[in-house]
Amino acid sequence: MNLTVKIALAGFVASLGFGPVSSFAQDTSCTCTTPYQGAANSIGSIGRANGDVMVSQAAGYGPAKAGNALDFGSRIVVGAKGAASVNVGGCNLDVPANSSLDISRVENNICLKVVGSEQTAAAVSSEHTGQIPPGGNRSNTPLFIFGGMAGAAGILAATQDDDDGGAVSP
Repeated sequence: MNLTVKIALAGFVASLGFGPVSSFAQDTSCTCTTPYQGAANSIGSIGRANGDVMVSQAAGYGPAKAGNALDFGSRIVVGAKGAASVNVGGCNLDVPANSSLDISRVENNICLKVVGSEQTAAAVSSEHTGQIPPGGNRSNTPLFIFGGMAGAAGILAATQDDDDGGAVSP
């Protein structure tokens, strides 16, 4: 088989294994989105913080207070005896007890995501410990990569032409 055809076939099989990049994109189910208006000192603030409420800061987590500035990457964690509200762009959200709020940028929007108590515990422990969280939320990306590489290798091996003209070695 012609070398050009082999290379084209291997490239095609490999591209199937990797799949489109968008299929591996992280789910960004935001509770509220608002357009990002450009660089500013902060993108929002805490409207109220009652009881057990912590906010991420440069040096770690600290007690949240009304008026605390919020930016991308900020996280508000509300304990069992707490409640908070935030004002970010056009989003005014309440953060109930036993939940957290994450602020991120998705394209040219600000994404605010409130996570409930079961998910908060898993998100905090996996992020801060570096462990992979248990459960069915695993990525199949390595499987697709390995499958694509194995398929390409199989096709290349099957179409290998040893150029001996059909002669059998003694």
